[in-house]
Amino acid sequence: MKILDIIESTRPIKSDIRNAYIDFSKMTLSLVAVVTDVVRDGKPVIGYGFNSNGRYGQGQLIRERFRPRVLAAEPASLLDETGGNLDPHKVWACMMTNEKPGGHGERSVAVGTIDMALWDATAKIAGLPLHDLLAQRYGNGFANPKVFVYAAGGYYHPGKGVQGLKDEMQSYLDRGYSVVKMKIGGAPLAEDLHRIEAVLGMLQPGQQLAVDANGRFDLPTAIAYGKAMLQYPLFWYEEAGDPLDYELQARLGEVYTAPMATGENLFSMQDARNLIRHGGMHKDRDWLQFDCALSYGLVEYLRTLDMLETYGWSPSRCVPHGGHQMSLAIAAGLGLGGNESYPDLFQPYGGFPDGVKVDNGYVTLPSLPGIGFEGKADLYAEMKALAS
Repeated sequence: MKILDIIESTRPIKSDIRNAYIDFSKMTLSLVAVVTDVVRDGKPVIGYGFNSNGRYGQGQLIRERFRPRVLAAEPASLLDETGGNLDPHKVWACMMTNEKPGGHGERSVAVGTIDMALWDATAKIAGLPLHDLLAQRYGNGFANPKVFVYAAGGYYHPGKGVQGLKDEMQSYLDRGYSVVKMKIGGAPLAEDLHRIEAVLGMLQPGQQLAVDANGRFDLPTAIAYGKAMLQYPLFWYEEAGDPLDYELQARLGEVYTAPMATGENLFSMQDARNLIRHGGMHKDRDWLQFDCALSYGLVEYLRTLDMLETYGWSPSRCVPHGGHQMSLAIAAGLGLGGNESYPDLFQPYGGFPDGVKVDNGYVTLPSLPGIGFEGKADLYAEMKALAS
């Protein structure tokens, strides 16, 4: 068997929203199809992938570097020991040929996007849901398809006031979410505190609020927000400062003694390890948000999980960024703590297969081959059109 082609298309996911750092009015992503010569039910097996929101499409890198390397490789060199399926680890090594260490910026997104499609194809060829394949290969043998999800939103939007924010959060709660998240840092502290209090005031027992600064703050501002927010029962305080400023994170943790979260903008095992070594994170209460689609894919994410284990961290402290089904499959297969969800944004790429409902903060994944994209009609229509 062999990979016949890797197809990329850059797609808009623009929206008139902003967080504390960027607006999304010109945001794009890469949609990728990995076409194999394996035939199931009269059709070629095709794996699909895309990168998470917040990083732009990577078509040029994919077409200039990573696609040509894979297609030029001896097909047998990319297969597992049986010769009957792909080995994503070998394909990953092929893509990274002649790439120097470090520089985990845009290329980590390009590789992570292709990697998602490779795992989708690999699980389909094996005739398994990806979460079952991962549990069998790297977990305890048994996937748990019931996964915690939280609703991310609360962006700054033109003309949207506090009542609009409350209406948005209520819509998530009405759909079964128990944890909702809103943005901070795009307004003065007093205004943000007013917004936080407005949402907290509408929550019922068992419901919680997380806040996300998207890396906006310097140390004094991060601490000022932290001290002001200690009065609130927040689920977490997310990404206060620049993701690579480990000293800021550590010093904030000395003051803010409630749960914190960060990691979505760390794109390699090495950067994740530096956070654990130097960021003052607390394995008993803090959360890690590494996103495989942005950080070289599942192959690298497995290395990150191994690293975390050596430092005494449980995979249950990982709740990935991105809101995509790939991380849902990893969570179900490898025991992560859950996954982000964007109920109304970045469609059709986020969300769950059709018919999957949120029940008290959890979803149960259906038993679909691969990642399960085919179960989401609007998303699969985009993917099918690309492959055709």
